[in-house]
Amino acid sequence: MKSKTALDSAVRIRRLLSSQKLGVLATHEDRRPYQSLVAFVVSADLKHIYFATETETRKHSNLVKSPEVSMLFDDRGNAEDDFNRGIAVTALGKAATVKPRSLKKARELYLEKHPSLDGFLKSPTCRMFQIKVKTYMVVTEFQRVAEYNPAE
Repeated sequence: MKSKTALDSAVRIRRLLSSQKLGVLATHEDRRPYQSLVAFVVSADLKHIYFATETETRKHSNLVKSPEVSMLFDDRGNAEDDFNRGIAVTALGKAATVKPRSLKKARELYLEKHPSLDGFLKSPTCRMFQIKVKTYMVVTEFQRVAEYNPAE
């Protein structure tokens, strides 16, 4: 059974990720960090984050070469009170293309959140990826950090 702290973290993560449409994906490019803004959706159990990308992008190339990634989500409003009331969540995990048997469900979940991206998903050069999340790092009140592992 998960602890109260873990359950609180899961609630905060779920609330933030359901309210945000975009996150910052960090990949590796020749041992250097590379970041991309991506539309995403998260599974109900918080174990997977789904996003799509074209095959001819730097992001796709980086994912194929090095699947270890992180994603950053936050609710900042670029205001002074963000330091005290804001939340930032970093997801750490491994990305892979969504397997054919899971693709229909992943697409439906993605389009439920991003219906305007239907044409993008239908492109023959678009690929759906999923991040299998190992750990979420939740930062609140500017420096209060909690770790949440969805598999536990």
